[in-house]
Amino acid sequence: MKQDTNEMELIFDSCSENEGFARVAVAAFLTQLNPTLEEVADVKTAVSEAVTNAVIHGYDQEIHKIRIRCRISGHAMEIEIRDEGNGIEDVEKAMQPMFTTRPELDRSGMGFAFMEAFMDELEVESEPGKGTTVRMKKKIGSGRDGWIVPQS
Repeated sequence: MKQDTNEMELIFDSCSENEGFARVAVAAFLTQLNPTLEEVADVKTAVSEAVTNAVIHGYDQEIHKIRIRCRISGHAMEIEIRDEGNGIEDVEKAMQPMFTTRPELDRSGMGFAFMEAFMDELEVESEPGKGTTVRMKKKIGSGRDGWIVPQS
């Protein structure tokens, strides 16, 4: 019998080369919901932005660990991306489009805006010196005529 929930967790080094790995791993986990190509692209973009933020801002490009937890519940994918790095002094300010603390690295300041645009829900918790947790949720199949139930 097929269960209604499924979870996975990844822990990997905070090097920029692992951003692509994180995108593909989360997308592969998502496939069990039979997403559209657009839904996969949305999730991959949001994951990419969150992981890149952890690498560049959370750890100042030093190598530490990033954790991704994914949970499928019904027709929704919940993603949590966590670093234990610098944290964010003012989350509300950091979430404003075009705000960046790293302009010297040609950062556009659109990471949180993209996450918010491509996902149905976005929540950011952060504490300076202790790290940041980004939680995102995406309903899969809501843009189609009826829900597509994955084959078991």
